[in-house]
Amino acid sequence: MQKLSLNQTLQQKLSPQQIQFIKLLQIPTAELETRVEEELEINPALEEGMDEELQNKDEYGDDNDDDYDDEYNQRDDISLDDYLNQDEYAGYKMHSDGSFGEEEREMPIATLHTLHDALMQQFGFLRLNDRQNIIGMQLLGSIENDGYIRRSLQAIVHDLAFSQGFYCGIDEVEQVLKKIQTFDPPGIGARNLQECLLLQLDRKDPNDPNVTYAIKVIEDFFEEFSKKHYEKIQKRLGINDHQMKCVISLITKLNPKPGSVEGEDGLAQYLLPDFWVNNNNGKLEVHLNAKNAPELRISRSFAEMLDTYDKSDKSNRHIRETVTFVKQKLDAAKWFIDAIKQRQNTLQRTMDAIVNYQYEFFLEGDEARLKPMILKDIATLIEMDVSTVSRVANSKAVQTEFGVYPLKYFFSEGISTDYGEDASSREVKSILKELIENEAKGNPLSDDKLEKLLNERGYNIARRTVAKYREQLNIPVARLRKQL
Repeated sequence: MQKLSLNQTLQQKLSPQQIQFIKLLQIPTAELETRVEEELEINPALEEGMDEELQNKDEYGDDNDDDYDDEYNQRDDISLDDYLNQDEYAGYKMHSDGSFGEEEREMPIATLHTLHDALMQQFGFLRLNDRQNIIGMQLLGSIENDGYIRRSLQAIVHDLAFSQGFYCGIDEVEQVLKKIQTFDPPGIGARNLQECLLLQLDRKDPNDPNVTYAIKVIEDFFEEFSKKHYEKIQKRLGINDHQMKCVISLITKLNPKPGSVEGEDGLAQYLLPDFWVNNNNGKLEVHLNAKNAPELRISRSFAEMLDTYDKSDKSNRHIRETVTFVKQKLDAAKWFIDAIKQRQNTLQRTMDAIVNYQYEFFLEGDEARLKPMILKDIATLIEMDVSTVSRVANSKAVQTEFGVYPLKYFFSEGISTDYGEDASSREVKSILKELIENEAKGNPLSDDKLEKLLNERGYNIARRTVAKYREQLNIPVARLRKQL
């Protein structure tokens, strides 16, 4: 026998307008212009330019009796329940956001030049037969973002057989790989670091004796080189100290990740600042990038259209459908303008709070002046949720007199000191980097010694934390920092 029960649950749902605001907030300035252009294309109720009423106020003062926004809001309150289907109307609200419904729109992004594009362009200049073309395409698809092919040639042979029914041998694949390894950037298509370095050395002047010695070091003494046993290598090669230094210098200037020349993830990227911070005689001024404040307005003719149709025969199906379309587009345009304004306000408040919190750094540009700061600190100051601050910090950058910094650069945890204060982890990293840069190159400082030196300066830090910060700075252990 079935039993009926009544359960009460509490659910929190975001409105379509909130979702639209979140999406606009997290995209960087470089993509905002594209997003605005897309909205202008799909919504005829949205126009570029300053609102006419606001423009009149700027020119003639506040003498206008009618406020356009109030006028539109009054139109928004017109009762259309007798000929509007509420379910369809709600469905459009969800769909107009661009993230719901069956025909989901994708957010457009700027087209960037990738490593794969560059390799494909070079591949097109090779004179290959049909078999070699198939193998070459498979090899290009196996190249990772750092430029390496880590799948074995046997695995690539199997891939071709199972996915395309194409059968070939390892020797045939290796012949095509050798051609790809002649592409730029040098070292591309290598299967390991040793091969990557050799491919780059092969491009050097073969008549240079240092190049000859460098090739021999990588070919015959790679393990000793990776462990920095330079004295043993020098003895085996029979060369003097000066020659050995030249050989090591030549090798260490090679690129261990050839794919990184196109960008960290294979993309040619650039950083467009969302804010500018200027020092005006000791007073810091924060400005929002003008691209974050596009001038948008609701089409007056489109709004007047709603009035016209509202006075028409409401029982007519075509009139009803037209009114539905017009009101939906007007609502979508108003939501979008409001979301853009809310984005501007949130960005400005967040950046103002960050500058006030890190005021000394923005004055002098000294990392040691950075205070410990977490997302919650800024969220508390601007009275917003931590997730909102996180979306701003993770995708925005600021132009200062000392360079361009991503906002997340200013967030760091604190470390206690002997003076009863908290020091920023970035400040400690800066001192750690300074200690390592000034160490004796022939006898580098171990993590234990670095810990003691930092403790002597008043920073209460453990050896494992020193090791973690050193790794975050991409600094190798003492043994690998040793130089001749």
